[in-house]
Amino acid sequence: MSRTTGTAGGTMGADRPEIEIRGLHKSFGDNHVLRGIDLDVARGEVVCVIGPSGSGKSTLLRCVNLLEEPSRGRVLVGGTELTDPDVDIDAARRRIGMVFQQFNLFPHVSVTGNLTLPQRRVLGRGKAEALAVARENLERVGLAGKADAYPAQLSGGQQQRVAIARALSMGPEVMLFDEPTSALDPELVGEVLSVMRVLAGEGMTMMVVTHEMSFAREVADRVVFMDGGVVVEQGPAEQVVTRPARERTRDFLNRVLDPAAVRAPGVQQDDDGRGREDGRPDAPAGG
Repeated sequence: MSRTTGTAGGTMGADRPEIEIRGLHKSFGDNHVLRGIDLDVARGEVVCVIGPSGSGKSTLLRCVNLLEEPSRGRVLVGGTELTDPDVDIDAARRRIGMVFQQFNLFPHVSVTGNLTLPQRRVLGRGKAEALAVARENLERVGLAGKADAYPAQLSGGQQQRVAIARALSMGPEVMLFDEPTSALDPELVGEVLSVMRVLAGEGMTMMVVTHEMSFAREVADRVVFMDGGVVVEQGPAEQVVTRPARERTRDFLNRVLDPAAVRAPGVQQDDDGRGREDGRPDAPAGG
């Protein structure tokens, strides 16, 4: 994919990855969710992480900005090790924007307020500067006309675009998206993905956990398939999505891309495609 390379600031060399994950493990009690993840994301690269539910995708993303503390391993963003016990984690997190499945907007505050309050409280920006940044980012996501609206007056897609604008208003060098369209009605998915396409085109470094295979194929530079807490396969988006090398990846994509073809447990297909329980005779005609 041809696209402008990101020029976000930082102290790392030009060839050093923007995100570096080394030997990452995460357990919740006896549940070993991540089992030694090694992954790099280059500056300006878009990496989509796909896989079945419970594979560790969202946990991986949350470990990148230490919303979940890794059990073992290292995470570096922009050359700063977030897993260093002495790191200023608040300063490090300011370089990372995150958009969740749910919008997490303040319901009692206008759209503009949702964008300016974090800037003023976290970054210490003055009212005028925060307002100017908010207006710029609302324009970027196509919601300049909704500045005075409240979240309850917006569609789900509009609320998610506000959430993206809020993250962008903090000036991040990296954006993390945790299934940002999963809570939306199908007809609203496209408007959020279109904003993400623009960010990718601008050279924003992005990690995206998604089930939107068309988005992954068209926008991602690289697709990472996870299962069982490990990276099973990764490579160029077109290759992984359309010509995966691993059988487990092929099985997953077949289920995602053609769910009607997947048989329910204990059900076999008749010649005409209708399902019946295994070993159960067809009902007699007229019965």
